[in-house]
Amino acid sequence: MIDQCHKRGMELHAWINPYRAKTKVAHTNSPGHVVSRHPERCFDYDGLTLLNPALKENRDYICAVVMDIVERYDIDGLHMDDYFYPYPTPGVEIPDTADFEANNEGYTDIGDWRRHNVDLFVEQLAETVHNTKPWVKVGISPFGIYRNQKSHPKGSRTNGLQNYDQLYADILLWDKNRWMDYCVPQLYWEIGNKAADYDELIHWWNDNCHNTNLYIGEDVERTVKYQHMAEKMTLHAEMEHVQGVVLWYAKAVVDNVGNYGTQLRNNYWRYPALHPTTPWIDNTAPDKVKKLKVIDVDGHRVLCWTAPKAKKWNDEAVKYVVYCFDKSESLDIDDPSKIVAITEDTHFELPEQPRKTRQVYVVTALDRMHNESSYKKVKVKY
Repeated sequence: MIDQCHKRGMELHAWINPYRAKTKVAHTNSPGHVVSRHPERCFDYDGLTLLNPALKENRDYICAVVMDIVERYDIDGLHMDDYFYPYPTPGVEIPDTADFEANNEGYTDIGDWRRHNVDLFVEQLAETVHNTKPWVKVGISPFGIYRNQKSHPKGSRTNGLQNYDQLYADILLWDKNRWMDYCVPQLYWEIGNKAADYDELIHWWNDNCHNTNLYIGEDVERTVKYQHMAEKMTLHAEMEHVQGVVLWYAKAVVDNVGNYGTQLRNNYWRYPALHPTTPWIDNTAPDKVKKLKVIDVDGHRVLCWTAPKAKKWNDEAVKYVVYCFDKSESLDIDDPSKIVAITEDTHFELPEQPRKTRQVYVVTALDRMHNESSYKKVKVKY
């Protein structure tokens, strides 16, 4: 999967749920599973078995698993979903009162103590990932409501389950401290939803999540059902801090539900895109490519170049962007319609053109964090 993604210029982010060790539909665990080996480190809640977030040994165990993934695989990101403390079931209490009484770490409110437990884990996980491979991004996809305004003045004008109060996930603290590199709030509702209006929520996240890259989690089928694709795409473009969208789920796009895939391909996403940068990890672009020229290979014109020199991982060019301009055009590499290739190769076969055509090809280098170098150019006559 990693190889196939990288061949297509895509990143691969490994997805985990940290605490859920056994789901309602799972019947047994392997004898080697942490639940089987350490049942005392778990608790049951409404048919689920969870690693107890209050225990340091569980934080250490999850981070050891994450380190193993990061060390052994060339992933680009480590992504956690919205499951921290379990989604509440009416009338069912989380069985951690004894842990709170035994070691409350100075907290008098059990909710604050639970948030502290999750904070400790998220901070440790971010340090684990970045100390192992500093270029691997940490992403979190929280439930779409941080807090309702009736719970806190800074909350959104919504009326639904809350990350902070019921899942004990203080997303804005993680954003402030950059314990994550990107945030994907799950805004799976339609515009005008009475409990959780998409329009209200995208503005709220845009106004409050500033220190990490913000991408919006979209429910493809619900967007199609309410015919809100155009309106949502307009909102994305209007939001200063929204840098992208994560579509749930991919199969709905592949199946072209409601013509969604066709609209992306032919309209909204018809041009290639470069990945957003992560400047707090690395904001220095690689050097320019060297020795850019056009050569003849068996009657075909091929654009060739040499990679720039690099001393460290954050200097190394890992991909290249090839742009094509007519001779009379200004060389604007911020125009995605001029991108003809994003490639790991140091060559690109030029397409055939009518005689007397004159073009300018431009090549830039990208490092692991998608910082783009200045360009080299070459003129081509047909």
